[in-house]
Amino acid sequence: MNITRKRFLGAVGSGTVVLWLQGCGGGGGGYGDDGNDPPQSCGASGTAIAGNHGHVLTIAEADLNSVTDKTYSIQGSAGHDHTVTLTAAQLASLKAGHSVAVTSTTTSAHMHVVTANCA
Repeated sequence: MNITRKRFLGAVGSGTVVLWLQGCGGGGGGYGDDGNDPPQSCGASGTAIAGNHGHVLTIAEADLNSVTDKTYSIQGSAGHDHTVTLTAAQLASLKAGHSVAVTSTTTSAHMHVVTANCA
């Protein structure tokens, strides 16, 4: 798997630990043959969520092609939930390798700024 410098620095700069997995086997005609690997995972956790106390954002890879806005729960292991909404344009930006920052809903008298990325 080829990783661009931009993708690597984006993953490192977000404060999120990401494992890079390399597929095995040959074949051809699939992703990776042209250097345009699809994202392995998308979302945010740890310090990519300001003031985090157990929240996690997971974005399904299929959602990156959405033409409508998507709302996600970020409860994770926290004792309460927040949601974040990503617009179709923000999902496309994630797919293009950019980070996107959104603010969660307010719950228990606080909210979080969530910086999502795809690695």
